[in-house]
Amino acid sequence: MRFKDVFSIIGPGMIGPSSSHTAGAARLGRAARRLFGAMPVHAEIVLYGSFAETYRGHGTDLAIVGGLLDFSTDDSRIRHSLELAESAGMQVVFR
Repeated sequence: MRFKDVFSIIGPGMIGPSSSHTAGAARLGRAARRLFGAMPVHAEIVLYGSFAETYRGHGTDLAIVGGLLDFSTDDSRIRHSLELAESAGMQVVFR
């Protein structure tokens, strides 16, 4: 049997008012951090489509930066990731 329970299928709880705009975004940010090899000092994030239109209201900005800070999709610190990034010395610009 591939899945042992329903939580194996739907995964962990995700942070944000819109999990579709935060879970993937957090994973993208985390993948970028891992490719980079460390927390970036400067991140210029360019958004397109629905991400560009709703990123602040849906928490996409928080999720991407949370991923850059190496937070998982269910890490409650995502809610404060912009402030945490600034405190850690990361400069973030959204376009």
